[in-house]
Amino acid sequence: MYLRNCWYVAAWSADVGRTLRAETYLGEAIVLFRKADGTPVALEDACPHRKLPLSDGTLKGDAVVCGYHGLTFDGAGRCVAAPTQPDAIPRRAAVKSYPVVDRYRFLWIWMGDPALADPDLIFPIPNFDSPEWGKTDGGVLEIACNYLWLCDNLLDPSHVAWVHLSSFAGAGTDDEPLNIDRHNTGVVVSRWINDRPPSPYYAKLVSFTGNCDRLQHYEMCLPAIGVNRSVFTPVGTGGYDKPAVDQTFINISYHFMTPINADRTRYFWFQHRNAHVSDTEVSRYMNEGARTAFEEDRAVLEKVHAGMKHAQTPHIDLGLDAGAKSFRVILSRAINAEAPAHEPA
Repeated sequence: MYLRNCWYVAAWSADVGRTLRAETYLGEAIVLFRKADGTPVALEDACPHRKLPLSDGTLKGDAVVCGYHGLTFDGAGRCVAAPTQPDAIPRRAAVKSYPVVDRYRFLWIWMGDPALADPDLIFPIPNFDSPEWGKTDGGVLEIACNYLWLCDNLLDPSHVAWVHLSSFAGAGTDDEPLNIDRHNTGVVVSRWINDRPPSPYYAKLVSFTGNCDRLQHYEMCLPAIGVNRSVFTPVGTGGYDKPAVDQTFINISYHFMTPINADRTRYFWFQHRNAHVSDTEVSRYMNEGARTAFEEDRAVLEKVHAGMKHAQTPHIDLGLDAGAKSFRVILSRAINAEAPAHEPA
């Protein structure tokens, strides 16, 4: 069900501090905290004695003290104290430790083999620190649906014509043909829509008047990371092989889906733009508009999840589902390729 040898967003970095934070990722209970020097720690959230969550305990220095009998674990998951038998710490008293790294304002967690946890494999975000690009604060939603429904949704440019009427919709989003490009780690569904009015959300952001050429670029990469490139440029200047002009507005929305379990997903996002770089009002407008749109997605996808999980009749696919189906094949192959490492001995 899940790809494990990869990095997932665990939390916004600023939300993890010197308190024990109970989380679940990929069906595994985990406790997060930071050491006194700020180093992040992620441990299995279960004392090996009677499986009381360690998050119900206390943080003492850089160690976690179980709230049942005081077994104490360091940041690597080793038991360093057993108060009821101080001279005989149980040999098997240890908890699983997960690699975690701070990057791009996020705390990333590696859910697979720790020996393979290379920080250089964290999904790259070009121009993240560039002064020529502006960022929104972003946000996070917990959505009661399987993460794959979110992936499908983020490979479907057409849904905006019905779900996001007041924001991302616009002429051509309902019927213009889609192009699908596949690569080893993901899929891109895209189209240029030429000589049409900009969508309501972007009309306030572009620096030119009148119609535009518009790119919808919907990309999904392993394990479940969406990249939406929205390009608005004066009529006649858009196209796959044409360079940006001075008036071209580019917004890149990053979407990070972290499965909690088969029925819930933690959805993180932020936006990156090439204009209005320091304008805090633009950042607020874009962030609030995005959150409103993603709440619209949540309302639909939670019902899709329930409907598909409890379907009484077979479902059908449409042509617009081709990109999503391709990504599921790529993901399934990657999961199957690492499966032997997770089979019981």
